[in-house]
Amino acid sequence: MRKIIAAINMTLDGISDHTTIIPDEEIHHHYADLLSNADAILYGRITYQLMEFWRTPAENPSGKKSMDDFALVMNKTPKIVFSHTLKNVDWESAKLATRSIEDEVLDLKQKSGKDIFVGSRSLILQLMKLNLIDEYQFCIHPVIAGNGQLLFENINERIILKLVKTKTFKGGAVILYFER
Repeated sequence: MRKIIAAINMTLDGISDHTTIIPDEEIHHHYADLLSNADAILYGRITYQLMEFWRTPAENPSGKKSMDDFALVMNKTPKIVFSHTLKNVDWESAKLATRSIEDEVLDLKQKSGKDIFVGSRSLILQLMKLNLIDEYQFCIHPVIAGNGQLLFENINERIILKLVKTKTFKGGAVILYFER
């Protein structure tokens, strides 16, 4: 059975917005390695549209190796997009989910293969409430955003996690690995 892994960036004050952090070369390498060992990544509409940025450097490399390498991995990693407003997606490696998030994820978990990652705040919140996340990987950046959407907004019950590993980057970011 595959694991569902929530992997997301956040600031020290708990804000989960990809535009508030500035990933360095080491972080790009980490996420390229992570996604190259995934069967798929799940996105909501907003994060999916933000990640479409990587299509351009995948087709026209920027010359920054870590970014170009990440763009190539991101371009080929299968993406499942959950949206009530998008009617189609034109990124070759992406498809729109046709079932509820619960049905889709339960089906994905039952299949054999590599792990499935969740990279959208909204999907992480929904899957937390459904108790369908097996592992959390929170990359906490040395940034205080001051405002924005909190990752754990509207969680109304206590959830106890077990820290199983940490990874520290030279630039000051730290990944905390948790299991439920």
